[in-house]
Amino acid sequence: MKYDDAAQDRTLASGHETREDSVADETPIETELAPIHEEAEASPEEVKLDVVPEATKHLGVAETVAHLREGARERIAVTRKFRAAQLKAFERMMSRHESDFVTALAQDLGKSAVEARLTELSMVRNEVKLAQLYLTEWMGAQHQRMPIAFQPAVAKVEPQPLGLVLIVGPWNYPVNNLLIPLVSAIAAGNCAVIKPSENAPTVSALLERLVPQYLDHRAVAVVTGGADVAAELLEQKWDHIFFTGSERIGRKVYAAAAQQLTPVTLELGGKCPVVVVDGNWPAIARRIAFAKFTNAGQTCVAPDYVLAVGRAADELEKHLPRAIAEFYGKDPSSSKDFGRIVNESHVDRLAGYLADGDVVVGGTVDRTHRYVAPTILKNVDPASPVMQEEIFGPILPIIRVANVDEAIDFIGNRSDPLAAYLFSERPRLHAIFEDHVRAGSIGIGVAILQTGVTNLPFGGVGNSGTGNYHGKYGFDTFSQLRPTLAKTTMVDTLKPVYPPYGWAKSTMVKRAL
Repeated sequence: MKYDDAAQDRTLASGHETREDSVADETPIETELAPIHEEAEASPEEVKLDVVPEATKHLGVAETVAHLREGARERIAVTRKFRAAQLKAFERMMSRHESDFVTALAQDLGKSAVEARLTELSMVRNEVKLAQLYLTEWMGAQHQRMPIAFQPAVAKVEPQPLGLVLIVGPWNYPVNNLLIPLVSAIAAGNCAVIKPSENAPTVSALLERLVPQYLDHRAVAVVTGGADVAAELLEQKWDHIFFTGSERIGRKVYAAAAQQLTPVTLELGGKCPVVVVDGNWPAIARRIAFAKFTNAGQTCVAPDYVLAVGRAADELEKHLPRAIAEFYGKDPSSSKDFGRIVNESHVDRLAGYLADGDVVVGGTVDRTHRYVAPTILKNVDPASPVMQEEIFGPILPIIRVANVDEAIDFIGNRSDPLAAYLFSERPRLHAIFEDHVRAGSIGIGVAILQTGVTNLPFGGVGNSGTGNYHGKYGFDTFSQLRPTLAKTTMVDTLKPVYPPYGWAKSTMVKRAL
């Protein structure tokens, strides 16, 4: 990028503009801190993205990373118009190939078209639209007031791209959880390598084909493969790693990143509790069932178990089966709205949990078709295997507790969850729950809905993750909030703080500070 110093507006350190009729040889007092992105740029329609579908297709991992690193060094993705053009192309990709994404999600996870649009595609499109709407505002520098002791001077905080980032996606929401972070990375001016999950092979292949057709190959690349490819990617140098997945793999990502002091965002999971006290029982049952059994329970913020206070357990054991039948019919295996487990090994894992309690409803397993029925368990021992690991499937244990205090203690004695939910109509209990439960997010009277709000941060705490994203929070995650301070040398107002420090200077500094 080229800069024309003569074209820059000049200001005095106090912030007032210089006279337009200043003589040519007059020495400027100070130059205003202007955002680096203000160079003349073309409109989004005039920006020509370098879209070459074959550019990185035959490159290995290291070569692909080197190719993108060159783009980051050349600051290809930094200008506002380039970011806007990338987001526009992203929007076209999602719009033109919606049916392809729906088909791929059905193939990998058995998602219905409505569920695919509701929980994956619409959320990505909303993120793109939000980034397009607020891009200029997000990129803008925030000018800061200076203490009188530092004046005359000006200062600002401006978001800067991190550079080259790696985004590793999960299999349970292979479009949503991979592409939303990519939207944030693009909006923040980064180059990015995305790695789809090999456990969602149809979606992975689709992204490998589509992304190079729409996004600039110098700024975005798709790398597919299994654990060996992921390990090789983690050996490369990155400016940020964004990982969504299990706590076990998250630890490995964290350890690999630490070798090169690479900052990370970890979106993990955990056992998300639901405390039920009182309310409209049919509505409570429907909301819990919807949150739990969407995507066949394979949702990181889905209710993992219920802590039922007093008579709530009896009410749930009566109303949850009715809600399941209302949603999926008498035989959920024949419902087009109920998904499938990702693979046979996860079916086997889930089947093993069915012996850890008495089945209220469900309990059917069909390994061949990767089907596990929506299942409610009662009389569950808190020490049983189903209560030790995140279930990540359509099995919901109900545990009876005497009161809310016991429920909060139960939650507090376990790892911090990604989300925690309370169903009660008592405002005092809402306040107690919010004050005493540590979780990535809190839901009162509803579950998982918070993930669909683009202006709420999504992220964990403790073992459930570090960092967050969605909307402006995602933009900030992929940005360095860089401070800049400028002060003229024409008048050296710092003389009073230069040594040697005699009585007069010591007294002046003491009073000034």
